[in-house]
Amino acid sequence: MPALSFAPAISLLAAFGRVSPTQPLRTFIRTTGYKLRPPRPMPHTPLVRTAQNAVLRADRAGPHQMATFLSEQRKGPVPTIVFGGFVPDATEQVFLMRGFLLKNGSVYYLNYPRHGFSTDLLFAQLDDLVEELTQEHGTPPVIFAVSFGAGLIIEWLKRARRARRTLDLRGIVLVSPVACIEDLLAPGEAKPSTLLGRAVKPFINSDIQPDPRQIEKTRTIFVRMFEAGAQNKAALAALMSRDELRHLHTSVMATIAGVDTQGACERMQALKQFESPSSYFSQALLPLTQVPALILFAENEEAVLAAHAPTRFVMEAAHRAYFPRSRCQTVRNHQGSPVQHASLVFHCFNFLPPISHFYRGLKTGKLLRAA
Repeated sequence: MPALSFAPAISLLAAFGRVSPTQPLRTFIRTTGYKLRPPRPMPHTPLVRTAQNAVLRADRAGPHQMATFLSEQRKGPVPTIVFGGFVPDATEQVFLMRGFLLKNGSVYYLNYPRHGFSTDLLFAQLDDLVEELTQEHGTPPVIFAVSFGAGLIIEWLKRARRARRTLDLRGIVLVSPVACIEDLLAPGEAKPSTLLGRAVKPFINSDIQPDPRQIEKTRTIFVRMFEAGAQNKAALAALMSRDELRHLHTSVMATIAGVDTQGACERMQALKQFESPSSYFSQALLPLTQVPALILFAENEEAVLAAHAPTRFVMEAAHRAYFPRSRCQTVRNHQGSPVQHASLVFHCFNFLPPISHFYRGLKTGKLLRAA
């Protein structure tokens, strides 16, 4: 449902400025490697189902609300679990970072259900996967989460902390986190300050489903947003091959068309119920975890995030209260178009240096130093 696709859809509108001369060479090397070993995420059958079975047996969620896990298996000490925004799926969210992540270990992609959504079931599935990787394989994972997905992970950590549960993780990467509805719609604001805010507001202000005409209007907005970026062939040629662009376009369009009204509303209602991180700034709950964390914001978040978005404020001002071993920084592009919210496709090479540094620190066991 495109009205909820606030992270990656905006990424596809990123301005296409000057690119580094090395990027076409990187693209050539990557695509040549993919011909020898093409991307092939396969369905992952969980070996541990304890938590998710408990949720289903208690009728707290239905099978139609189950997320789908895909995986690519590689040898390496640091497996990664990827949570995307609303669009694209996790498999496309890290489209150009896939090769880097696989150099560190296996990658597990979590794709949200199309026809429903349940945070209880989603968190139970994540609990089971983390237990599987930790106990069955002896390799605690890194959680790599983007926009709404990063908000889900913050909520998951908060719930575990309140339940006094210890989570076995290697590290956490949060890109452009959106952890509460106030990040998109400022309280008391008569008219949302962003186009995206105006698109999602009908899903927030009513307990009934939005008017079908409004749904189609927001669907059209986000399709056009994607098409506007996808038609800039000159810039895209520096980042991906024609076949890759075709695959990305097809996948994103399928996701936009596939998420029905029920699924869209349940996702947004979940976000609406999440507490603002500033509301639990207390020693009784914090820190959320002691594992290393990397928090990245784009230099141009304003197209998506509301002014004074609480998650951005607390992470930039007091991230070590939530994650004592953390680094928070702004990702910038000094040679071209400004980095947009969660723009991991068009600004992959701007996001990659801090992410690469973070993974190196995890593999060497070197603690993160103060930013």
